[in-house]
Amino acid sequence: MDEHVMEALGKAKIVIKDGKVVKVEEPQIDYCPLFHKYRGIEKLNSKVIEENMDFRIKDFGMCTGQRKLKMDDFLSFGISETLGTLLDEKIIDCAVIVCEGCGTVIVKDPELVQGIGGRISGIIKTSPIKEVINTLGKNKVLNPENAEINQVKGVLKAINEGYHKIGVTVASAEDAVKLRELENQYDEVKIYLFTVHTTGISREDAQIMFENADVITSCASIHMRNIAEERDTFRVGSSIPIYAASNDGEKFLKLRIEKIGGVKEKKGAKIPDPLI
Repeated sequence: MDEHVMEALGKAKIVIKDGKVVKVEEPQIDYCPLFHKYRGIEKLNSKVIEENMDFRIKDFGMCTGQRKLKMDDFLSFGISETLGTLLDEKIIDCAVIVCEGCGTVIVKDPELVQGIGGRISGIIKTSPIKEVINTLGKNKVLNPENAEINQVKGVLKAINEGYHKIGVTVASAEDAVKLRELENQYDEVKIYLFTVHTTGISREDAQIMFENADVITSCASIHMRNIAEERDTFRVGSSIPIYAASNDGEKFLKLRIEKIGGVKEKKGAKIPDPLI
């Protein structure tokens, strides 16, 4: 069965089967400044979300064998853009990310990181798509048979393949803790954690992320913003800030700023509504 489940556009649950959107739940967020800016969406609801998903399927083949996997930078600042810069600068050897159609995958090409991560968000479950797996390389996919999503196992696979400096996207506090424990088992391995998909995260889990991650995207999380403010965390961006939760994270964000020639702070920037 070709089925892909994700949470996107205000954390709405979406199900796509055989290249068709079959289910869209109502979003938990009414307004997202990114989708307003880039797609002209002023209010999120299941209808506009379904239209956006249809657009993605037609535009770059999301959840199909026609998936376009490479892309240049989309945002000045995003997790995939930052990971791409670190790969470019040889600061990390690979990125362990999630792609629909293959699940957890090890990627070394910055344009692939951007083409995968910059175009989709919050994949909960996916099915194997052989064209996607073949393009990315069967040996780089955690489990080509079932497109398993497991970032801890993905990093372990990268370590076993000889990678020492690994960037990984994480969406759960439990994974963040496990990855730090894994890192402690290897003297020569450095794992850099990039927290994604944080809308609706609990205060406790947000705290765990700040204690373990390097870079965190705020999404529409009230707790991420509050904790960052309490800690006076280095951040980039106004509408949807990205935070440096560690010294390495701060170096990474500053490197990205340098790469794009600086950033301008927007006055009166709109933020997601509501924050949850």
